[in-house]
Amino acid sequence: MRNTRTLTRRALVGAASVTAALVLAACGSGGESTGEAGGGSGSAPASTGASADATAGAHNAQDVAFAQGMIPHHRQALEMARLAAGRASSAQVKDLAARVEKAQDPEIKTMSGWLTTWGEDVPAASGSAAESMPGMDHSTGSGMPGMMDASGMDALEKASGAEFDSMFLTMMIEHHKGAVEMATTEKNKGAYRAATSMADAIITAQTAEITEMTKLLDKS
Repeated sequence: MRNTRTLTRRALVGAASVTAALVLAACGSGGESTGEAGGGSGSAPASTGASADATAGAHNAQDVAFAQGMIPHHRQALEMARLAAGRASSAQVKDLAARVEKAQDPEIKTMSGWLTTWGEDVPAASGSAAESMPGMDHSTGSGMPGMMDASGMDALEKASGAEFDSMFLTMMIEHHKGAVEMATTEKNKGAYRAATSMADAIITAQTAEITEMTKLLDKS
């Protein structure tokens, strides 16, 4: 009888041990799941980062319009700026023109690169704007804010000395105001971070130049 009782007790103890082991295993498994959930939250930033990267690389129709509009707008500013070297009488006007060229030429290349990457058309340069200002098709992009028409550009090409300085400053102020308007639209509605950052830089730089040119014009 004692042997039977002993065996029964051993069986019960063994069953209890197995049950306890199973409970512990389940708890351990639950702990690992919690750890994985924690890992999931830990990996969330990576997912968020990927999402952020996608956002940084995403662009919309406004970004395309900004680049396609600002490229010819900048090209006309370069045309005007390059005329200053041989026609302006004011060293300050020449310096300003040189700064305009230095800032906007690289921006044209950058925006052209964006459009190429996006599979969009890059506005064709009219004539040989990079090398020869006379003979350029001034009508390109004339519907954009601040763009000069053909008669205005022709008059600037024919001017020299103080007359050129005054005409250049007057025209470039309006041209810059148009660029600021376009850049403000991009900043508010664009999705591509590099484009909205460029727009912000254009607003800051050209607003400061408008103030500078207005003071120069008042002195002339």
